[in-house]
Amino acid sequence: MGRFTLPRDLYFGKGSLETLKTLKGKKAVLCLGGGSMKRFGFVDQVVGYLKEAGIETKLIEGIEPDPSVETVMKGAEVMKEFEPDLIVAMGGGSPIDAAKAMWVFYEHPETTFDDIKDPFTIPELRKKAAFIAIPSTSGTATEVTAFSVITDYETGIKYPLADYEITPDIAIVDPKLAETMPPTLTAHTGMDALTHAIEAYVAGLHSPFSDPLALQAIEMIFDNLKASYEGDMEARDNMHMAQCLAGMAFSNALLGIVHSLAHKTGAVFDTGHIPHGCANAIYLPYVIQYNAKVCEDRFAMIARKLGLPGVTDKALTLSLIEAVRKLRASLGIVSNLKDFGVKEDEFLEKKHMIAERAVGDACTGSNPRETSVEDMEKVLECIYYGKDVTF
Repeated sequence: MGRFTLPRDLYFGKGSLETLKTLKGKKAVLCLGGGSMKRFGFVDQVVGYLKEAGIETKLIEGIEPDPSVETVMKGAEVMKEFEPDLIVAMGGGSPIDAAKAMWVFYEHPETTFDDIKDPFTIPELRKKAAFIAIPSTSGTATEVTAFSVITDYETGIKYPLADYEITPDIAIVDPKLAETMPPTLTAHTGMDALTHAIEAYVAGLHSPFSDPLALQAIEMIFDNLKASYEGDMEARDNMHMAQCLAGMAFSNALLGIVHSLAHKTGAVFDTGHIPHGCANAIYLPYVIQYNAKVCEDRFAMIARKLGLPGVTDKALTLSLIEAVRKLRASLGIVSNLKDFGVKEDEFLEKKHMIAERAVGDACTGSNPRETSVEDMEKVLECIYYGKDVTF
């Protein structure tokens, strides 16, 4: 038996933020990141719309990129004190992911982070509050997904919390918010969305419900990401929709080892944090090569959808890999970890540990090709040095 879960309501298009006027409730917390939403006037808009609805609002601000367990627990304490019946999260993936985790500990204060680290271990929610997600970046699609990525900085591990309980109740996908993104963020989030869609199309739980969403997202991203990166606002608006489609696909089909590796390398190197979307962009072509051993026909279908050259599945898959590499290069993203700046001695010291952690990541189980620690180490070596995956 399969399952396909999305938010109860999804409002989209310019001006959809005004939907907040129609909400029913008494108190709302508004969870925010570093301040861009306030600078561009969106916080005032949201607070104003909630006031029109008769809802008192309290802000939880300053949620950092790659939010920590500590940030989540502090936010949950604010919620316990304020007792909201609505949780509104606005911004990039980080404040929305953090707010999802805060929601769990607000509703279940007796729960610990260790209790919910494994997939599908989150207790029933919505006894105290409903959740509204408003994305400002075009990549994570956390506004429609059953996932939240939280970082334990003591161990350097990113934990992808996974449970349909944390799928938002309402998603508001207003492209006006995404028009504020700077180019580098546009590139990284766009490649994150592409990775979501490609991994979802080949993932273990892909289905006739997720496949069309994934393919449509892939086509829209190839058609619009470079132009969006260069400042075309129509393309930027299209990317905001495309990333949401990719999110609907991967939230139900799940992901693969591009994400396993991104989760386990993002915060582990002393030589520099690797932004999540940038890591995905670097790793994706190598993982396509690795997974093609078992699902070359699926990659070939993507290539056909994009009109790439080739007749055989092998030739089409090679065309897809080359297309991803060209798109990545056009966005100014390097092709391997060595060029990113990770020091070789540190990489060699940590690669086995990373491989072990990546094999244990929640996304590895849905990867189309079974992956051992030894295999993961080999893939990592190819990613570091920029060598083709041939095993």
